[in-house]
Amino acid sequence: MRVDEFDFSLPRELIAERPCAPRDAARLLVVGEALEDRLVSDLPRLLRPGDVMVFNDTRVIPARLLGQRGAAQVEVTLHRDLGGGIWRGFAKGARRLQPGDHLVFGAGFAADVTAKEAGEVTLDFGLEGAAFMAALERCGSMPLPPYIKRPRGGEARDRTDYQTIFARAPGAVAAPTAGLHFTERLLAALDAAGIERLTVTLHVGAGTFLPVKAADTTDHVMHSERGFLLPEAAQHLNATRARGGRIIACGTTSLRLIESAADATGRIAPFAGETALFITPGYRFRAVDLLFTNFHLPRSTLFMLAAAFAGLARMQRAYAHAIAAGYRFFSYGDACLLHPERAP
Repeated sequence: MRVDEFDFSLPRELIAERPCAPRDAARLLVVGEALEDRLVSDLPRLLRPGDVMVFNDTRVIPARLLGQRGAAQVEVTLHRDLGGGIWRGFAKGARRLQPGDHLVFGAGFAADVTAKEAGEVTLDFGLEGAAFMAALERCGSMPLPPYIKRPRGGEARDRTDYQTIFARAPGAVAAPTAGLHFTERLLAALDAAGIERLTVTLHVGAGTFLPVKAADTTDHVMHSERGFLLPEAAQHLNATRARGGRIIACGTTSLRLIESAADATGRIAPFAGETALFITPGYRFRAVDLLFTNFHLPRSTLFMLAAAFAGLARMQRAYAHAIAAGYRFFSYGDACLLHPERAP
């Protein structure tokens, strides 16, 4: 499909700079045969007893680093752990960096540039595991997407604002933002309504923010991300579907992992590895029945996924309605609950 079919214009003032407070007071657009304006706190009344919500429990690491190369300042956003203390990262002003350069990010925390390609660099920190994470927590800042404007070095409150209530497994360099809407109060209401929940892990990469530069979706190379779906989670999801319950993915990351783990019949297997699943209209969904997600960027792989799930024409109408009604967009914005274009 042509990528420009997924384009739309968004007023800058509708891009949310901070999350709603409380988080579950955000607006929720229900997208089915008709459009319905609700609140995220209404979610328990929009689902059925016996449904299962699936959340991503990845934890965002403070992957944005400000450092020095001699007298020059550099900024690097780490996005892929290659093991052994070696990371790939996007660097501002990467053209000035060369293999062999030594970058200092803080006391006792430095890295050598070992390779460079376009705007990316490979860095050897000489630290890994707990020692690396401790240094990163001390010297790094949260890797907010570029459309959220912050002073250089970020703000302290984003360490909690840009982290979901489910965050447990460190490794993401972007938040699974649909999960940002959930509070203990909302989880208690879901429990009381008989809606079950479980977690999977997909470490979101910075590639989620990369624009689709190809003119046609068939020419886009999807970034890969590492995910884990445990055997007991797979068993629970299969049992849910067998008894007529629905699987509701909280976010595109949870959906991509579940769909990566499902076979052609919809049976879900345990999963541990990389997924580069790129979902566009025409994809046949195997296991996910509803999708709770944020409002996404134009021409993004995330909006393409939403259009594949609910139908492109329906999503275009939904986004036009949301813009006219003043919904807040992107990572810190409002949410929508998508019903599939064809009911399962």
